[in-house]
Amino acid sequence: MSAGKAGRYNRRAGKLYLGKVDRTVKRETAYICSFVVILSLILESVFLIAGIWDYKVLLGNLFSGTFATLNFFLLGLTVQKAVTREEKKASELMNFSKRMRMLMLFAVALIGVLLPCFNVITALVPLFFPRIAIIFRPFFKGLDKQAQEGKDQNGKEEGKVEEKEEGNEEEKEEGKE
Repeated sequence: MSAGKAGRYNRRAGKLYLGKVDRTVKRETAYICSFVVILSLILESVFLIAGIWDYKVLLGNLFSGTFATLNFFLLGLTVQKAVTREEKKASELMNFSKRMRMLMLFAVALIGVLLPCFNVITALVPLFFPRIAIIFRPFFKGLDKQAQEGKDQNGKEEGKVEEKEEGNEEEKEEGKE
């Protein structure tokens, strides 16, 4: 089996090939992951300040934070795969993915509550961290654009291309008059 097929399992090598993960999926997952880490550190510090921190707090936070980030990554992979399909097939894929991811999160929450090695609060709260990150995402969009310093995917400067395009549009409008 080729490595280009997303989600295929190679029995001989014993590896799961995800195929080529889109740059946007990687970038947005990294954003979610960093936000989950920051919020997890805040949650840990609250337990530390309150004087009720123990290893169960850390384990619960790591457990659910990891699966919360994995959930978002799997969503990104599904969207990446769905955009290449017909509308009906894409809708079916998205619905199936949503059901499986919600089942995964339910299992994570159930395990976090039932196993005594996890703090219940830190096993549940980090599952909501990606939603909080998504709410704050518009505030960081401008920083992403500044970080790219006006460069598009090919490394060309967007500003110059836009200026040329605007100039061409103005010339066309003047020619019409």
